[in-house]
Amino acid sequence: MAALFTPFKLKDVTLRNRIAVPPMCQYSAEDGLTNDWHQVHYAGIARGGAGLVIVEATAVSPEGRISPACLGLWNDQQAEGLARIAARIKAAGAVPGIQIAHAGRKASANRPWEGDDHIAEGDARGWQPLAPSAIAFGENLPRVPTAMTLDDIARVQADFVAAARRARDAGFEWLELHFAHGYLAQTFFSAHANQRDDRYGGDVDGRSRFLLETLDAVRAVWPENLPLTARFGVIEYDGRDEETLNESIELTKSFRQHGLDLLNVSIGFSIPQTQIPWGPGFLAPIAQRVRREAGIPVASAWGIEAPQVAERVVADGQMDLVMIGRAHLANPHYPYLLAQALQVEHPSRVLPAPYAHWLERYRLQ
Repeated sequence: MAALFTPFKLKDVTLRNRIAVPPMCQYSAEDGLTNDWHQVHYAGIARGGAGLVIVEATAVSPEGRISPACLGLWNDQQAEGLARIAARIKAAGAVPGIQIAHAGRKASANRPWEGDDHIAEGDARGWQPLAPSAIAFGENLPRVPTAMTLDDIARVQADFVAAARRARDAGFEWLELHFAHGYLAQTFFSAHANQRDDRYGGDVDGRSRFLLETLDAVRAVWPENLPLTARFGVIEYDGRDEETLNESIELTKSFRQHGLDLLNVSIGFSIPQTQIPWGPGFLAPIAQRVRREAGIPVASAWGIEAPQVAERVVADGQMDLVMIGRAHLANPHYPYLLAQALQVEHPSRVLPAPYAHWLERYRLQ
């Protein structure tokens, strides 16, 4: 049996296999609301056979959106649409997950295919971003954010809690906190972006404080029997990789002690000047090190969609789950192709019966 197609149990949730669809922004919402695009998109991917489908980065507040077209979870109307998506994912046999997020200084941007840059100041579609310090990301995102006050920090943490409650009540069974990719939480941790001189800055303990407090606040309202996870950039590829990775592993140990159940290992993307060694499974050794040293289950993405790579990183214990994104956009039934490539017996059975029956029947003729 291929390791990729063995079940994975975390808390009271069991995934039918080790294949997960990570959050992938669709930039197709208005006022944070789902529409027909989201309903069809997520139902279709869930029918494809993955064990877990995580809904895209969903903002905890209006200013937390990456763009005006991002999903939100700051009101009950938004929660109603997301509840329908959670139900459709579950009905298709996958576990419904959602990622809640605040974009920080990368907020108020145009959609990627419309520039992927900050909306110009004075444009009514935009807003003033927030961050731990008044330091711009740079390049295509040059807008200088407002440094957050202590009241701002408390308000944003309360927004995360409110969004987690709504996600819980909407029927999601897996929650991911977006602590990666140069968004708000990652910039609190990053020495490049956080130059505060209060208790939320300075040394690694200060720079970790926002993340741990937010985790604690969400942990208090998220059901203990359901997985609480985070996507976190453990490395920047900025020339100080070992130092950052050591700090990240120590923070991950604290995450685990504070009730985190799994870490989705990623890159920080806190600055544009990096040298990322893109290639098949390039983050797998990093994920394995986090798994071993922090004692926590891990997942990761980036270059692991090839069948033999996905199988190897699970079989060798480098990851507990593989996050496969773009391949699912190209083919929502990608798990079927993985099963075929790995010579899983009756590969079509990863799909719903109305597909599986005919694929299996004519395969045998």
